[in-house]
Amino acid sequence: MRVLFPTLLLLSGLVFGQKAVPPDFKKIPEILDNIDLLYPFIVPDKAYAYWRVLSNDTDYEKAVIYESQAPDFMTINEPVPEKGFFQKCIGNNCFSYILACKNERSVYFSNEEQLRDFIGTVDNLPEAILLAKTYGYSVDTSNRFTGTYKIEDRHISMYLMQSKGCPAVKESFLVKINRKTGKLDAKSNGVYAKDENCSAL
Repeated sequence: MRVLFPTLLLLSGLVFGQKAVPPDFKKIPEILDNIDLLYPFIVPDKAYAYWRVLSNDTDYEKAVIYESQAPDFMTINEPVPEKGFFQKCIGNNCFSYILACKNERSVYFSNEEQLRDFIGTVDNLPEAILLAKTYGYSVDTSNRFTGTYKIEDRHISMYLMQSKGCPAVKESFLVKINRKTGKLDAKSNGVYAKDENCSAL
């Protein structure tokens, strides 16, 4: 009984420490928790004749994540940068980058800040999720505290998550993005889970 009471107290603290998600927030579609499926929704601020999102996979066919429409005669063959955005590991197929063509010249976007510049104004929900990802926030659609959104004229607001440490502490955040400037503000909504499985991170 002595062990059970502190455990119940901790669990109730995790649950009741959360602020309720307002009813006007909608569930983020499950498909949008896959980063690779967000790139087709990017509407770049600047005009590019052509752009593609690639991983640093050594197999070129597997490296292409997304390609915009391009004239038949246009090809871009450039070396892979040493680093990119959303670094998952060290080695092959560990990060992504954008290669664009502007005024017949190649332009790289190979870190989180450059990806934010490429997105520019935030036109839609997938762009907002990508931008939030560059600051370390992720979607977990299994929970209203980590997978809901509201779109307004000037802002897109989302409840997202961050996972840190080992054991992993998962924390809910209310993230608000200015659609014109891309500026992000975040406020903690409390810890909602602890995961003992460190290998999943």
